[in-house]
Amino acid sequence: FRPRNTSAQKMKKENGAPALSLEPAPDILAAVAERRRSRGRPRVVVGFAAETQDLLANSQTKLREKALDLIVANDISQADSGFGSDTNRVTLIDANGRVEELPLLSKGEVAQHIVARVGALLAK
Repeated sequence: FRPRNTSAQKMKKENGAPALSLEPAPDILAAVAERRRSRGRPRVVVGFAAETQDLLANSQTKLREKALDLIVANDISQADSGFGSDTNRVTLIDANGRVEELPLLSKGEVAQHIVARVGALLAK
């Protein structure tokens, strides 16, 4: 979600707290998937799922609905992984149903695993 309205100027404290109204943000991944369907590019599409419940089920649904090649499922409810942490514990799920749970790693090491999987997909 994103704010429905923005301000061109600084909002002063003296005016009190503004009412915050939200609207759905554009679905960039859906747009990429549609471009791929219509133009055949990009060759490989990777999505990310930040979840707090039903990690595998929600991630597999997103993988299927967005026609992804790979999804990086991230349980952000864990204190040692996700946002605000230097480490992450993710599960990689590919379009063939292969599930690979990675142990707690630095975010750089997680990135290396993702790049390796994308490289393997591009080599096919």
